[in-house]
Formats: sequence, C-alpha cells, structure tokens
Amino acid sequence: MKKTTFLIVGKHAVLEALKNPSRRIERIFLTEDSQKRLNRENQNLNLFKSVNVFYKSKRELDNLCGKDETSHQGLVAEVEQLEEVTLKEFIFENKKTNINLIALEEVTDPRNIGSIIRSAVAFNIDGLIVKERSFPSKSKLLYKSASGGTEHLKIFKVSNLNTAIRFLKTKDFWVSAFDITASKDFTKNNWKGKNVLLFGSEGYGIKAKTLENSDFKFKVNMNDNIESLNISNTVSVVCHHIFHAIK
Repeated sequence: MKKTTFLIVGKHAVLEALKNPSRRIERIFLTEDSQKRLNRENQNLNLFKSVNVFYKSKRELDNLCGKDETSHQGLVAEVEQLEEVTLKEFIFENKKTNINLIALEEVTDPRNIGSIIRSAVAFNIDGLIVKERSFPSKSKLLYKSASGGTEHLKIFKVSNLNTAIRFLKTKDFWVSAFDITASKDFTKNNWKGKNVLLFGSEGYGIKAKTLENSDFKFKVNMNDNIESLNISNTVSVVCHHIFHAIK
C-alpha cells in the first residue's frame, strides 16, 4: 500500500533528502535557478536522477507552501516518511559502549524540535525519543529548522515516555533530567556509557512523574542576567559538552 506523502522545503532539507537513498521522493518542485545552483554545488552527484521534477515560479512555490511562512529557497519536495525502527529494535541491535539518546517531554514547537535534531546530528547523538501523538512529523517548519538533520537521526516515536524510560533503565541506561530545580552542574558528570538526556517543555518543564523515573537532575550553569535558555539552545550546549567529554 502506498504511503501518504507530505512536503518539505528549503535547500538543506531537500538536498539531504535527495542524497538519502532510504528516502522515497515523489516529486520535486523548484525554480530553474535553484536547480542550476544545486547542480553547480554538487557536480559529482546526479541529484535529480529518477526523480520527477516540476519547474515552478517563486510565487507558485509560495502558494504551494501555504501560509506557515516557511522560506522554501526555491526548493520543495514531496516525500514519504522514512522506514521507522522501533526503540526496542534499536537497543537490541546496537552493541556500542557509549550511547546517548535525547528524550523530549511535551516539546511540540516544530522550530525547536528541528533545531534540536540539527544539534543532535552535529554532536553524534544516537537517537531522539518523542511522544508519538505530540510530534509534528510532517511539519515543513521542523524539516527546515533541522536543515537536513532528519535524514541522519533515528527518531523513536513512543506512546508513553515513562514506559520507554523504564525499559531503557533495564538496559543499563542512566536517565538524566535537565530541570530548572536541579542544583548539580551537568559538566561534572561522567558521561561515558549509556545515557538518556531528558528535556521538558519551556512552559511546564519535566512532569513530576517523569522526574521520579530519572536517576539524576542536572542544570546548565549560567550567569544571573538570564533565567534560562531556549530549549533548543540548552540541548545544543549539553550535546556539545558530551560530544567532547566522551571522545
């Protein structure tokens, strides 16, 4: 049965989708200038082989994208979802000594999630755990903000975050919650091994029940002029540190 398709937009999102052999692309809509630019910048790649290409004006692409104010940069792709690996399949098949997973609770803004995906890929995070019903999996804003990162990161959609966390704890994962009430500096921790990095929404933080399932609570130290960072900035700071700490 054919899968439903959706649109992704923007140079990096579409380019990485074109380069991903696992991504099924139904159609590409683009301006002639955009195609020339992509071919010039990727001369060793036949990007549009076996892809249905339709040339559009910028105004036509604006109309195709709708009213969500996403900058398409002259490129729009109609794609299918990637084949998904379940969290349990990933854990049972992965033999790595150091595994780092990000888990998000009630983080729903597609721009923030896209930025988190981009940072996760940049700093070698192994996967992202999200609640299935609150994850905007077909959001153009998410794909644009991720800047192609969705093609390089395993995203595990779970029905219940706490159930997933409890399962991971039985598989030797330490669960570290990043919470405004914490007192321990995350940079003092030994991050080698298997870790779940848990982050909550900016408005409500991590739920009490979820905190109970955590092994540690950490904070990101900063000066007193700013109370907190944007969630995607916090994730980026944490991932950058762990990336270097486990080298």
